[in-house]
Formats: sequence, structure tokens, C-alpha cells
Amino acid sequence: MDSAIQNKNERINLRLKSSAKSLIERAASFEGQTVSHFILTSALDRAEKTVQMHETMTLNAKNSRKFFKALAAPVRFNRKLTAALEEHDQRVVSK
Repeated sequence: MDSAIQNKNERINLRLKSSAKSLIERAASFEGQTVSHFILTSALDRAEKTVQMHETMTLNAKNSRKFFKALAAPVRFNRKLTAALEEHDQRVVSK
């Protein structure tokens, strides 16, 4: 996150209600930060959490064992899987 704060090449402009601006200013003051720094660090923190939530899968021990057991099991070819693999071979050119 620090590199995103240091390299200042882009801008984001916001329009908000006066009450929202006042609240952000108060919060930034409590944290000893400028409003810009407070908004940036808050938005980046939220963005990182959102991306992680959508890109990371967490399993409990029971489901983890089931998942790895399924990965280790041999693939059972049926008509639909065979057809999908054949279609893939026809459509995709590997380099």
C-alpha cells in the first residue's frame, strides 16, 4: 500500500454531502492524518480486503481434506467431459 501512496500520478475527484465531508475530516483529525491521506489509506485498505475476499478461497479442515481428496482422485471421463475436451482441442490453438 505504501508504494500506491508514494507514486502520485493519478487523481480521483469526489462529490459528497457536507455532512459526509465533515465526518471524514473529523476522522482524519482523530488519526492525525490529512483528509487526502485518510481517504486514500481507507480506500486502499477496503480495496485490498475486497479483492482478497473475491480471489481467495478458505476451507476448514474437513472441506480441505475433501477438496484435496477430489483433486487426487482419478478423472472419470463421461460423454460430456469427452465432448468438452474435443471441443477445446478444436477451438484452442496451443503455442
